[in-house]
Amino acid sequence: MTETPPRMHAEILAYYARGEEDARLREGGAPAGRLEFWRTQDVLRRLLPAAPTRVLDVGGGSGVHAEWLAQDGHGVELVDPVPLHVEQASRLPGVTARLGDARELAAPDASYDVVLLLGPLYHLTERADRLRALAEARRVLRPGGLVVAATINRYAQLHDLLREERYFTSEHRERADAVLVDGRHPYHDEGFFTVAHFAAPDEVTAEFTDARLTAAGQYGVEGVAWLMGGVEDWLDDPERRETVLAACRHIESEPTLLGTSGHLLTAGRRRSA
Repeated sequence: MTETPPRMHAEILAYYARGEEDARLREGGAPAGRLEFWRTQDVLRRLLPAAPTRVLDVGGGSGVHAEWLAQDGHGVELVDPVPLHVEQASRLPGVTARLGDARELAAPDASYDVVLLLGPLYHLTERADRLRALAEARRVLRPGGLVVAATINRYAQLHDLLREERYFTSEHRERADAVLVDGRHPYHDEGFFTVAHFAAPDEVTAEFTDARLTAAGQYGVEGVAWLMGGVEDWLDDPERRETVLAACRHIESEPTLLGTSGHLLTAGRRRSA
């Protein structure tokens, strides 16, 4: 298949062209970003088959996760719509990166053991586009292959703004409350994020089903830890960090707590028919 030029909101491309995403998740970044990184890594290492496998990291950004996956012995190809991200990921040992669109992958049918969608679904604001991205993930998966998709939870912005005391500002509160209606997060010149869709956990599993993927589990990434005071000091202490990660594991798939995380991972398998 020929490569299809990415079709993304200009605001999304401009947001990531700032080059801030790489630093957000790495050591030294904000506590919530580092917790997101470590917990995503923790969950994926338990879900992925033993290396070596062929992994397609769709919307993989600068390669923050592709890097450790390659170090673990997996063969990693990364596709992203942001030229800066592709340039950054191309420098990583063991990672092949190219421009591409989650809704129209250039990969052949049944060519990967694992497909990761750790960014695309929350920047595809239309359900039809999310289903198309999931269907493409299914197409390039071998039978029985694993797909893992990340979403931003519906109440993430409300929780985040309340934690940071910005929810007390009427303008921020009105915008956060509006997202709760349908999950649509629009672009604002002075906003904290870009165009996005914030999903409810059951919405994600329904979209997996409609894309002919069998949902096999959901994992709250940050749990409630990201909302707690002191989390920065905890994460800076390696021993306490491991304790926080272990605590998050205890509740990661508890249905009544899935929506408290900032991010959610949904894992699924390719259905045969």
